[in-house]
Amino acid sequence: MTTSKRRSMPTRRELDIWRGYIETYDILRTRVGARLHQDSELSNGDYRVLLALSEAEDHTLRSSTLAAHIEWERSRLSGHLGRMEKRGLVRREPCVEDARGSQVVLTEEGARAFRASTVPHLQAIKEIFVDAFTDEQLDVLGEATTALRAHLGLPPIGGGSPRPENRTSEA
Repeated sequence: MTTSKRRSMPTRRELDIWRGYIETYDILRTRVGARLHQDSELSNGDYRVLLALSEAEDHTLRSSTLAAHIEWERSRLSGHLGRMEKRGLVRREPCVEDARGSQVVLTEEGARAFRASTVPHLQAIKEIFVDAFTDEQLDVLGEATTALRAHLGLPPIGGGSPRPENRTSEA
């Protein structure tokens, strides 16, 4: 066991790495999100919802399932879906199995907006994120991400995804 694993508090080095990671991640996410909005008028939240629905069977998910999938509180999702409905991107329908629940359905307009946003969004990810690294650095980053996801009890990225090339939900 390494010294850092036995300590109850992070070292200065570990805190510096944490801070660098978090601050850089926030800036990265902001820049990619700004490009997404500039190119497609979709927010990061819109894209996450549309991605999840585009990958779902029949492009439909229960509202509670969608909230869990994108790790949002149900109240946050409800308000966001209301705004997306007004723009014609999704619609909510009563759930046949449970009258208290609702189904969220990707509309044709939502599917069109998602398709139109995909290429510019992927180009922004390539330019802002991928191009910063060598292939070897990307491999190390992938290994670190896999380790972190396992530590957090999250499934591996791309595991079982029917279309892993569209797994860009972190906008």
